Formats: sequence, structure tokens, C-alpha cells
Amino acid sequence: MPDQHLDQEKLATHVLNSTNEAIIAIDNSHQIVFINPAAQTLTGLSARQASHSDVRNLFKDQDDIVYLINTAMIEGRSISDRETIQLRRANTLPLSVSVNVSPLYTDAGVQNGIILTLHDVSNFRQLEQDIQRAQHLEMLKTLAAGLAHEVKNPLGGIRGAAQLLAMELDQRRDLREYTQVMIKETDRINGIIEELMNLTSPRSKVISEVNLSKTINDIVLLQAQTEQGRKIQFNLQLDPSIPPIKGDQTLLTRLFLNLIKNATEALTRDGDITISTRIDSEHHLTRPGQTTVSFVVVRISDNGPGISAKILQKIFTPFYTTKNNGSGLGLAICQKIVTDHDGLLRLDSTPNQGTCCSVYLPFISTIIPNTDLEL
Repeated sequence: MPDQHLDQEKLATHVLNSTNEAIIAIDNSHQIVFINPAAQTLTGLSARQASHSDVRNLFKDQDDIVYLINTAMIEGRSISDRETIQLRRANTLPLSVSVNVSPLYTDAGVQNGIILTLHDVSNFRQLEQDIQRAQHLEMLKTLAAGLAHEVKNPLGGIRGAAQLLAMELDQRRDLREYTQVMIKETDRINGIIEELMNLTSPRSKVISEVNLSKTINDIVLLQAQTEQGRKIQFNLQLDPSIPPIKGDQTLLTRLFLNLIKNATEALTRDGDITISTRIDSEHHLTRPGQTTVSFVVVRISDNGPGISAKILQKIFTPFYTTKNNGSGLGLAICQKIVTDHDGLLRLDSTPNQGTCCSVYLPFISTIIPNTDLEL
């Protein structure tokens, strides 16, 4: 007769190895005695590397996680941090996680270690941000309609009056400079209003086959010519096996032109920009009753000064800009283009290390409206 206790142990091990939750078991001397595959993926450590190593060395630069571990170990109680903790990993960007630590007891009620559980919450944070951006765009629609009606017509009158005044002051070059400034500034304001109208009420998409590699190559060729006076190295890692995707060629060209231009402007003078494409296996587009659809991800990375966490929270807010002559609508328009293609736009940055912008576009034969994202 099979040993029932042994079968239960095998089942428990199978469950721990199959769950998506990252689980690490630690004994009373802070040694790791078990790490499941999900935890190995999350931390970037193999079972061999982690086995019987001190967990405090694994998280030596993570005081918040070490504090939770020590508290659960000393006080013998569960403790959690459901807020975002940035899990720092080697050779990759930090990851937002929630942490739970619980004491581990024997059948006799003696504590012989703790269980550390890590949960990746980065996707949920991203969805929350996407919802907030969508709400901002809804509010902007009313603002845009009011601006178009109340500002554009008077603005045209001001520009016309300035042009007539310039003609009258043809011999007064000193005074004509003022009229030139007036015309230039009215054109600038008009351009901002046009951008705002495009953001809130864009034209209908014209769907065609879009070759991402060719589109990006053409943009980089143009941008490299524009930046000839600077030592900027463009590193292209484009997957040639990715076939054309369905999308609006004009809008997607504008999207990648804006993002690549932002990357070049982020470099103080010289630097590297890496652009890669690949099929993403972690995210899928789903509809009830239909098979899941993969995403194509385009990543644009620079090794510039990076963006602080405080600025990163506001970077997609319309009219917010850190540029001297920026309108603050560029990234908001990029977000709108990606959303209209049922995609995702992510921006990750570390000060003094650089910024990575990731565009996820569904690899489907037709653009499907009102889809749900499975993350």
C-alpha cells in the first residue's frame, strides 16, 4: 500500500512548484531551504545558487524586505507590505512586488523558519496608470472643444492684425520685430491647440500591413542624419522573422518617431540608443470565446541620465513637460495611439542609468475594439 504521507508531500511539492506565486522557505538560521520556480524567475537566482545561502545576502540591498524577514523570524507573526516594494535584480530593471512573510511551524507548534512570498504587482500598477490616463483624456475632450471655439477664432484675428501691422511698419525694422514675435507666438499656440484636438479627437485609423522593421529603420536613418553633429550610436536588434502587423502606418510612424526622438533628446550629448523587436510571451490579448493573441514588443532604450520617480509619475500627464520648448502633449499622444491599437505603453527609468520605453502591439490580423488585456 502506498505511503499516504509521502504522496501528500509529493502533492505539496508539486503545488508549490506549479503556482505563480514566488515562494521561498527559510530556516531559523536564515538559510534558504526551498525556492520554487516562480521565485527563481522573479529573483533571477537558480535553485542551486539560492540553496542554503543566507537570505539576507540575497536581499542585502533591500532593507525593507530584510526588515519583514527579521520581524517575522523574531516575533513569530505574519507581516505584509502590500504597497509597492522595488525588487532590485542583477542586470535588469527593478520590479514592483508586494511581500508577505509568515512563520513556519512544526506539528508540535515549534517555529522552525518562515515563508517569504513575493507577488509581481507591476502589471496591476500599469493598468491603474492606464485607467488614470484614460480619465485625463476624457476630461481633455471638453477642454479641447472649448479651446477650439473660444481661442482659435480670436487667435486667427490676432495673427491677421499682426500681419497688417507688419506691412504698415515696413520701414520700422525695430518695431517689426515685435510683430514677428506676435505671429510666431500665435502660430505656436495654434499648434498646441491642433495637437490637443488630435489627442482628443483623432482621425479614424487607416488599417494596413505595417512592417515594423522597415518603419523603424527609416526613422532611425532620418534621425541619424538629424543628429550628425552628435556621437549617438543606434543599435538595432530587430527580429527579421516578425511579419507585418495590422495597424495605421501613419500613426505608428508618428509614434515611433516621437519615442526615438525623445530618446535622442534625453542624451546630454553622446550616447547609445538600442531599439529591439520581439514576440512577447508574457502578455496576451483575449476576447471571450476566442484564442489569445500574442504581442509584438518594441523596446527603445537609452543610456542617458534617466528620469526620477517623481517626474516619471507625471510624464504622461498632458501639458506636463521638462523641455524648455515642449508642449507636454507628445507622450500623451503616443499613449493615445498605442491605446487605439489595443496596445500597452510602458516607461521604465533609473536615474543615472537610462530609460526604456516598451510598446506592446497585438499581433493580430485585424484590430479588435473593446478588448480585455490578460496580464
